[in-house]
Amino acid sequence: MSEKKKFNIEYEIKSSPRILYGFLSEPNGLTQWFADDVSVRDQVYTFTWDGEEQKAKLLAMKENKMVRFRWVDDDPSYYFEMEIIQDELTNDVALSITDFATEDTIGERKLIWDNQFEYLVSVLGA
Repeated sequence: MSEKKKFNIEYEIKSSPRILYGFLSEPNGLTQWFADDVSVRDQVYTFTWDGEEQKAKLLAMKENKMVRFRWVDDDPSYYFEMEIIQDELTNDVALSITDFATEDTIGERKLIWDNQFEYLVSVLGA
């Protein structure tokens, strides 16, 4: 298995951190933009896309700030994180994504995040 590399993408978004956080941490919020269906039990989120399930363990969450997950079938050192960043001077809000992918799939993973982010913006009306 190829070594995965960490990458980060940041998106500006017109939303309050409190509203955005619900879309990153709650199953019904995630279902609206991230996956076809999301359920949670004992800190394990089950994400469903096109009838296929993938499970991720919630590693960390800070209210109105960030959530970090690790796919249960992945190496324990890899994770994906969605962090809300708010500029103290301008109050502008950004969503920062940290993820891991192999060198040859980073471009593809970034495109997937771009598409997911577009869904999020349309759901938020931002």
